[in-house]
This record gives sequence, C-alpha cells and structure tokens, in this order.
Amino acid sequence: MNWEKKKVFITGAGGFIGSHLAEGLVERGASVKAFVRYNSRRDTGCLKVLPPKIQRQIEIIFGDLRNPDDARRNLKQSNIIFHLGALIAIPYSYVNPREVVETNVLGTLNILSACLGEDVERIIHTSTSEVYGTAEYVPIDEKHPLKGQSPYSASKVGADKIAESFFCSYQLPVVIVRPFNTYGPRQSARAIIPTLITQALTKDKISVGSLHPRRDFTYVSDIVSGFIKVAEGKNALGTVVNLGSNTEISIGDLAKEIFELLGKTSVKMIQAPERIRPTQSEVERLWADNSKAKTCFGWFPTISLKEGLSRTIAWVQEHPDFYTEEESYVI
Repeated sequence: MNWEKKKVFITGAGGFIGSHLAEGLVERGASVKAFVRYNSRRDTGCLKVLPPKIQRQIEIIFGDLRNPDDARRNLKQSNIIFHLGALIAIPYSYVNPREVVETNVLGTLNILSACLGEDVERIIHTSTSEVYGTAEYVPIDEKHPLKGQSPYSASKVGADKIAESFFCSYQLPVVIVRPFNTYGPRQSARAIIPTLITQALTKDKISVGSLHPRRDFTYVSDIVSGFIKVAEGKNALGTVVNLGSNTEISIGDLAKEIFELLGKTSVKMIQAPERIRPTQSEVERLWADNSKAKTCFGWFPTISLKEGLSRTIAWVQEHPDFYTEEESYVI
C-alpha cells in the first residue's frame, strides 16, 4: 500500500497504542487525522510527547465517540479508519459500567454508522484479548469462545459483534484486530509493566495485585506493525486476527525480570487488596496463538521481552514527568 496517498482517521489517537500508530503512519507518509476525546485542558494525551516534527503533521480533532455527529462529520473522505478509541481501565468498569458500555459499544456503532455511504477502503476495529476470558485452552486462537469477565471485556465483546454485524449486513470492509497485552513507552501507569517500573525506581517495597495470572506481552512497535500489515492485507476483510507473542509469563516472574534489569533484586512485593480483581472476574491465563497473523499477513513479533522491557525502562527513566500525574485520556 502506498500510504502517501492515504487519508487515515484514528480514534483513540491520544492513547498509548494510538499515538504510536499515528507516528508510524506519518512516517510512512499518510495524511493523519487524530480523534481525541475532548477535555477542558485540550490535552492530547500521548500525542504531546511525539517529536515536534511528527506532531505538526497530525491534524488533531477533539470530540466524543458517544456523539454520532462527531464521527460522521470528521471521518468524511478518509480512506482507512483505525478505531482504537475506548475506555479500557478494567477497575473503572466495575465502578462505572454504563459509561464504559456507552463509549465502547455505542462509540463503535457511531463510527461504523458514519462509514456507511462513505468511500472507506478499510476499517480496522480494535478488540482485546480480554474478550476471551480465562483460557479454556492454550494457545488461544481466534475460534476460542468469548466471555465477559468484567464490564470492560463485555463491552468489547459487544463492540466486536457490532463490527462483525456491519461486515455481514452492510458489507463494510471491517477487520477485527485483537492485541494481547501490549507494553512500551508512553503506556499509562494503570498497566502492570509501567506500574512495576515506576515503583521499583523509587521504592524498596512495591504494591501489586495478583501475581499468579499469566499474560502474553508484545512490544508496542510490533503491535503497530501488525495493525499496518492487517490494513494492507488482501484477505483480511471480515476476519479476526490475534496479535501476540505466542509466549506467556506470570506477573510474578515478569516483576522479577524487571527488577533484575533495574538491578534491584531486593525489592519486596506487597499485595494490595485494592489491586486485586474480584475472583470470578480475574482472567487467569492469556496466551496468543499468532499463527493466523503469520500465515495470512506475514506478521510476527521481532522484539524480545527482555529487549522490550529494557527499552521501556529507559524511556520511563528519561521521562519521569510523564508519571507525576496519572492521565485520564481515553485510549
């Protein structure tokens, strides 16, 4: 695909993955519109830490996914839609499930509806591995049953099915990309890896949740590469594609890896009740089968966990101010 001739619309562009995707597409020559949730500070989230040269080439649009007029008005004449916008914090979904459902399900409906009648070449809808719930078998392929173990995961199941229905009912060129646990620079401290790094850099005792769950972690540049390869793929329409490393590690072992890289092997972990999910809501195991992405799109991760953690640690150390105040933008 010649990205220099493409007009791209990205929802959730102020978030962790969205900002990296916007940067990658600008570097490929695409014309990028970044849709960011409106706030009174006009805070653009992670986009504000992009290199100034990249920032100047991104058209930032403030709005709300829950407003159908915002979607309809702003994505006109776009060739490729990357829909990443969502409320993703699982603990927040316990407290305010209505807002999560409205943003994630109705927001997706609004984006898809706005694409009807437009000359859109492809819509890449972002799912999450959380829709699988605790693995019934591993590695998890795209045929694995879906289970809403939190209001967040249930909202994403709903959003995925809305996207699927628009492909089947209206022939919209939809692809569902399902990243497993993504990490890297700019990720909010709500996520486990930046939480472990930021605490370990300044404390001898760190607060954690459950240590036994196992996850499949993939570095953000590999995930961005996966999004782009799926957008370029010829046989993608109507399909679901896992993006993951095809490996798993427990949260406890992940913490030890981080502490070793920091040279802080004496750090003690203390389980904090407020960080532990309700028993039936905890997803115990996620391990991606990424063979479909490899076979159909030639995608596979290139950054090892050790290398990715080292890069992430270096970025956190270079940007201490990024974590002085927890951001609240939608990603």
